[in-house]
Amino acid sequence: MIKVNNLTKAFGPKLAVNDVSFTVERGEILGFLGPNGSGKSTTMRMITGFFPPTKGKITVGGYDVLESPIQIKKLIGYLPENAPAYPDMTVRSFLTFSAQIRGLSGSKLRKAVDRVLELCFLDSVAHQSIDTLSKGYRHRTCFAQSIIHDPDVLILDEPTDGLDPNQKHEVRGIIRRMGEKKVIIFSTHILEEVEEVCSRAIIVDRGRIVADGIPEDLKLRAPGAGSVLLKLRDANVAEVKEKLQQIKTVDSVLVLEDEFTLSLRIKAKYPAPGGDLALSVSQAATDAGWRLEELHTESGRLDEVFRTITQSETAQEKAA
Repeated sequence: MIKVNNLTKAFGPKLAVNDVSFTVERGEILGFLGPNGSGKSTTMRMITGFFPPTKGKITVGGYDVLESPIQIKKLIGYLPENAPAYPDMTVRSFLTFSAQIRGLSGSKLRKAVDRVLELCFLDSVAHQSIDTLSKGYRHRTCFAQSIIHDPDVLILDEPTDGLDPNQKHEVRGIIRRMGEKKVIIFSTHILEEVEEVCSRAIIVDRGRIVADGIPEDLKLRAPGAGSVLLKLRDANVAEVKEKLQQIKTVDSVLVLEDEFTLSLRIKAKYPAPGGDLALSVSQAATDAGWRLEELHTESGRLDEVFRTITQSETAQEKAA
């Protein structure tokens, strides 16, 4: 549904997006991650036709963004960052207006407005003017306008920004359900949102893609992924380390804490089937009679991957 080839956007001498390529298929929910100023919003604006690319090509549903802008906009629902709305309109009148400029009329218009009012939990404020709404309700109203025409493609820039925990849960649920049949790209700084909602994630930094994959695979790139965390009570540090280092598959043993509880992170020499290292460590603990408090294999965390990748890119740039 979406194909981005060698996309570049320059603002004067600054390259906001630098030779980016990716595709997104129907049924995918793509999380777009990156530090502030990494090029996320600029890329999304080019996909929607809001910005023209300096170089490269974008097609949505087979249409070229530059050659067929009207057809593209019919396919896309767009929630920009800090989405604008008419403050003197009521929620219903604003959504009615949004449906009208999308070409809806008559019963189709009324059904579309009623559908998004219910879907976005806006019934209670439907006749309230937008300038009297809380930030969360305003944001939900702007989200509702992006889906008023039931688009095949949704481009959402920070869709849960300013929402309380309950509202975030509701919006994530809506995105997850719609993602079964649509193409959804959304940017976020909330990494738990990516794990909960996205089928795939792209991390961008300084205008380039630095990682692309399903969240579970990306987490394996975390520094501690696959390591075994071991916690013992009343154990001698030197004896424990010596015993663990005798295990053939152990590469290193790092002491994290040894004041009240002895905590260690044990890394394998090479990738092994899930649980193999943990079984060896557990057997060593049983044989030695250690008082075991905790033992588990660390799956890795997306925030660790994000920091590791983007910080290493920063370090490489400074070195160059």
